[in-house]
Amino acid sequence: MTEQDKLEISVLGGIDAVAAGQWDVLACPEGTPPDDPFTTHRFLKALEDSGSVGPGTGWMARHMVVRQSGRLIAAMPLYVKGHSQGEYVFDHAWARAYESAGGRYYPKLQSAVPFTPVTGRRFLCAPGFEEQGRSALIQGAIALASENGLSSFHVTFCTEQEVAAGKAQGLMHRIGEQFHWVNDGYRDFDDFLSRLSSRKRKAIRKERQRAQQFGGTIHRFSGDDIRPEHWDAFWAFYQDTGARKWGTPYLTREFFDLLHETMRNDVLLVMCRRDGRWVAGAMNMIGRDTLFGRYWGAVEHHPFLHFEVCYYQAIEHAINTGLQKVEAGAQGEHKLARGYMPVQTHSLHWIADPGFARAVAQFLKDERVAVDEEIEIMTSYGPFRRGGEDHE
Repeated sequence: MTEQDKLEISVLGGIDAVAAGQWDVLACPEGTPPDDPFTTHRFLKALEDSGSVGPGTGWMARHMVVRQSGRLIAAMPLYVKGHSQGEYVFDHAWARAYESAGGRYYPKLQSAVPFTPVTGRRFLCAPGFEEQGRSALIQGAIALASENGLSSFHVTFCTEQEVAAGKAQGLMHRIGEQFHWVNDGYRDFDDFLSRLSSRKRKAIRKERQRAQQFGGTIHRFSGDDIRPEHWDAFWAFYQDTGARKWGTPYLTREFFDLLHETMRNDVLLVMCRRDGRWVAGAMNMIGRDTLFGRYWGAVEHHPFLHFEVCYYQAIEHAINTGLQKVEAGAQGEHKLARGYMPVQTHSLHWIADPGFARAVAQFLKDERVAVDEEIEIMTSYGPFRRGGEDHE
């Protein structure tokens, strides 16, 4: 590499420091629609402009970009974190152990999409620059953490290709588990049900029947069909869920307004209406091949309505529109009986303190064995028909 070709690494205080077109060439080189919308400039900007991340939230943007001869060749969504909330790869036990030994775990450095447990690229590289781009981003992040006395650097919900690059740079690999539904070329929902065991098939039909007897109607909205009244209602749903799960909702009301303004074509709302008002709903984000389930809430409780709105409506939409997968968010073994099968998720970690890093490495080794065993067991309990079972 000549002197002229040397890489220049910069740290930015916000996504607006990069033009949307330049960032999105890296975030979604596949074009529109993107594989997933979560690392697009417009999504990260909505988080920042709405105050969902930034001062007072524990998420301070420090996005990293790499240029060569003035050309942007790599970027990474990056945050200095003051806590471990909204990440879904839990390191609370690491923080307690680190601090009980006299260390200071927070702040830490985190490459992630805030509040979004969705696998996607975190090292955003121009085609042909993947190897040097990933290497520069990893080395730059470790240097940033070291120079600022941060305890650690984490990359959550990254891809398997990024895991290989991270391990080559000395990062520790952690695996987790989620439940995803995969479209095996189903003609319709009944065709999907026909692939399940008789007992699971009957259970789902019963659940759907009970849910749809809630006394109202279920609607799916996307793009210009989404109206302000839908967001007003959904905000009430989201607040109820957020208050119960996290104490305080992560996202602000303005985030949903910005989402509508810049990303409504990337959104699928499933909304339930009863006696003239919206009573429950789920928000999904639409990728090129995948529907991403994100938030659910309700102001009335009705049996099985959650399963209908979050899981079965998502499956129907995926089949009807030719999407290949539904990712229904973090955790949830109850998803297994509804056709969502266990898969691995991945994260990468760097710990500044060598002794603590060795302890974490041993923990991750043991944890990997346990997670792999759990995925194998859960897969064996899946709802799909095995040889010799009835076809109905």
